[in-house]
Amino acid sequence: MRTLVLGGIRSGKSQWAEAAVARAAGDGAPVRYVATGPAADSDPDWARRVDAHQGRRPAHWRTVETGDLVAVLTADPHAPDTATLVDDIGGWLTATMDRLGAWTGTSVNGEVDALVQAVDAFTAPLVLVSPEVGLTVVPATEAGRRFADELGTVNQRLAAVCDQVVLVVAGQPLTVKEPS
Repeated sequence: MRTLVLGGIRSGKSQWAEAAVARAAGDGAPVRYVATGPAADSDPDWARRVDAHQGRRPAHWRTVETGDLVAVLTADPHAPDTATLVDDIGGWLTATMDRLGAWTGTSVNGEVDALVQAVDAFTAPLVLVSPEVGLTVVPATEAGRRFADELGTVNQRLAAVCDQVVLVVAGQPLTVKEPS
């Protein structure tokens, strides 16, 4: 089962996703937590957010910090057997756009294609967390609009290959797509 969890900032999407992957894995089973965000070295607020996420994880969960999400989903020998939570796709897209210099127009389509293929082929329980960008004002900068447009496209493509899509609003899950 592949689940995409969408929501705004502080919507409760990560907490909902953590509970969902724990249920999917089974009581006390291993879970791989893939963190795609930047290191919290120079930003105290970001460090507090990272600490809060880390503090909620059970000790038996394994954390992988990476910007190369496709490699983690396709090359890890534990992937076929281990429930995996990716938090979050927005962090992955930011790192991808930085790496490719895509803030002013370079295409990220190849990277997105590879991610969608990796998610589609993933056989263990997989929960992906991503910001929902379509519920806010249009960003004032070109780079902001590009990010929102790209993330909206990534979310749509991931939703197409996921079995379930959940939107979390004020901590409350709303099922957008049911498993068939």
